[in-house]
Amino acid sequence: MYSVAMARTIPKDRFHDLIEAATGVFLEQGYRRTQMADVAARMGVAKGTVYLYVESKEALFDAVLRHADHTEQIDLPAALPVPTPAPGATLDEVRKRLAEEGQLPFLTAALGRRRVVDVRAEVEDIVRELYSVLARHRVAIELLDRCSPDHPELAALWYGGGREGALGLLRHYLEDRIRRRRLAPVADPAITARIVLETVVVWAVHRHWDPSPQVMDEAIAERAVVDFVVRALLDTD
Repeated sequence: MYSVAMARTIPKDRFHDLIEAATGVFLEQGYRRTQMADVAARMGVAKGTVYLYVESKEALFDAVLRHADHTEQIDLPAALPVPTPAPGATLDEVRKRLAEEGQLPFLTAALGRRRVVDVRAEVEDIVRELYSVLARHRVAIELLDRCSPDHPELAALWYGGGREGALGLLRHYLEDRIRRRRLAPVADPAITARIVLETVVVWAVHRHWDPSPQVMDEAIAERAVVDFVVRALLDTD
């Protein structure tokens, strides 16, 4: 393993560049098809150079997930190469991120509310919160969607603990507000919850990887999605 002194001779931005390049390759090719040579080619370095920074593809994928949606320069680790994570460590990191950053407090609070004063404002808050959470973690979400098929345990955690959890909350909310006659009746609350979630996901997350993207202001896109969902759920005609 490289010492701290040796690591200092490496350009400080090289690890950041590695994570950026690997993120792009994993998003394009998925986990199984991605090879270390692909990442090296994206960086414009020899394949062996990548192994100066990470011990294995497993270590690289773990690092990519841990740094997904970073907003600042990724620091060079003190010890290189980054070792292969212990069994279950990557799953634990995803589980921790879901628990800490995937919460929907507006939606949770609405489910516990006995009296609804302004259902339009309530729905707006819920959809805006959902959009915000998804947009803030869009790279991690896209990575999980793209790479989960190659990781059955990761897929079970992501779809079971992430998406299904949000869908369950949305379904319960719709059922409750429809029962109280505050929202328009729908053919099936579970399907409607899925329609709402998928609509928000497309615009908050997936459109950023559209092969033929439509350029638009992010704030306007969010407003349009919130307005569309609110109108759909409150239309009583």
